Amino acid sequence: MEAPSSDVASGTEDARADHLELTILMPCLNEAETLAKCIAKARTFLESRGIRGEVLVADNGSKDGSPDIAEKSGARVIQVDEHGYGAALHAGFLAARGDYVVMGDADDSYDFSRLEGFLSKLRQGYDLVMGNRFAGGIRPGAMPWKNRHIGNPVLSGIGRMFFRCPVHDFHSGLRGMKRTSYERLHLKTLGMEFASEMIVKATLLGMRVTEVPTTLDPDGRSRPPHLRPWRDGWRHLRFLLLFSPKWLFLYPGLALMLLGTGFGLALIRGPIMITPHHGLDVHSLLYAAAAVLLGYQGVTFAFLARIFALNEGLVVDDPSVQRLFKWFTLELGLAVGAILMLVGLVGSVAAVVIWQRAGFGVLDPSRVLRTAVPATTTLTLGAQTVLFSFFFSFLGLNRRR
Repeated sequence: MEAPSSDVASGTEDARADHLELTILMPCLNEAETLAKCIAKARTFLESRGIRGEVLVADNGSKDGSPDIAEKSGARVIQVDEHGYGAALHAGFLAARGDYVVMGDADDSYDFSRLEGFLSKLRQGYDLVMGNRFAGGIRPGAMPWKNRHIGNPVLSGIGRMFFRCPVHDFHSGLRGMKRTSYERLHLKTLGMEFASEMIVKATLLGMRVTEVPTTLDPDGRSRPPHLRPWRDGWRHLRFLLLFSPKWLFLYPGLALMLLGTGFGLALIRGPIMITPHHGLDVHSLLYAAAAVLLGYQGVTFAFLARIFALNEGLVVDDPSVQRLFKWFTLELGLAVGAILMLVGLVGSVAAVVIWQRAGFGVLDPSRVLRTAVPATTTLTLGAQTVLFSFFFSFLGLNRRR
């Protein structure tokens, strides 16, 4: 279903095909109680300021008559068969006729009659303009305490730390964007994490991103909201982690490797006595070796995850990855792996010699393990390096071409 565009400035059929400056986009799933009010506010904004624009409703399978309400209220309606918040917004952006698109939830929690700040920033050349509810004001009862004091601040803080985004309200449902800038993002997610992907990719692409204060009112629906705080919060966090393999794999992996190597080198020389009768010995050396191996897996997985994300178009292209392929070849990886395995093999032979000198009998664990543990660790690191090199080379076939 698609109703005619509401070209508020002209009201004629010919004007509908002409250039529009602004599309006010509302994703909709059973919003019959509040949709007409939201559309009326949006039309008031366009009419009162003489803006050539339209109100566009992306309906995601409503069963309560929302599409008919939207048409009667003067909005253009498109049907989006693929379910999901992101799917509805993506279809809406593709169908928008305005140079700028301001999107907002159709639950009457945002005031569509007060979009001056968004349009002003977009006219100034910003690619993405985010509404900041914490700066503009959150009415009593508009946001659950766990979202206001835990979920949103924590996830927004993680987003700023991981990606250096200049955004303090990652999950604001009211935001504006240039339509041409949106087309550059190539967003992939279809659910609630769509909102985070938009900010992250805009930042990674070097787009101009800013915030304007906006208010949040209690929504006008009698039914519970579509948002599920814990589930959707985890989806947002999962997305941020997957988009930043440095924080998920590389940095923890390096920390484990450094910690394990430091303790391991100290324990190879002998026990570390904490008190005259208590200390760390070869049993702790085993855990130090495990930390090195797990850390190394994290480091290598960070590189593999980054290349996979680039190949799938999940993140923007990175010239440093191309330089890495030129520097780290399969042959180099195999050579490094072989050297590590050779060192481990030499250490293993040394452990056998120690056993031979004891007549292949019972050995003192505190002595032999100081040789065997580093040897097996180095041998395993060499094997992991060989496997990583092959997989790294496989993932890089397309990028080399």
